Amino acid sequence: MLYAVLCYNSEDSVFSWSKQEEEAVMGKLIAAQEKMAKAGKLGPVARLMPTTAATTLRKDHEPAVVIDGPFAETKEQLLGFYVVDCENLEEALDFARDLGNANPGGSYEIRPLLVFRPGDLKVGTLAQ
Repeated sequence: MLYAVLCYNSEDSVFSWSKQEEEAVMGKLIAAQEKMAKAGKLGPVARLMPTTAATTLRKDHEPAVVIDGPFAETKEQLLGFYVVDCENLEEALDFARDLGNANPGGSYEIRPLLVFRPGDLKVGTLAQ
């Protein structure tokens, strides 16, 4: 089963790290990723730019409205995500715990993914 591991934290905090703090956290995160990568279970990993770079398409207006920035104001923002191929939720939680041990603050949301390909509505895995 594919899981998205969504990484939330305070954008103000994370983007204020010094270069040394950034390198230290990223080094720990890379180390936490190694087990899943070596097992062939680590899919795409993305770090999102700050919400100030976001654009939102609001469809609840007629016609649709494009807005600068994110839709919701929150204390923590979605800063990035991983896609992992796990046997079960517990394995995905173990990976999120490893990431959490490497990264100060924030939270991780684990959500099953359905991968849709044109003409194929089956649940996908990284191996397919």
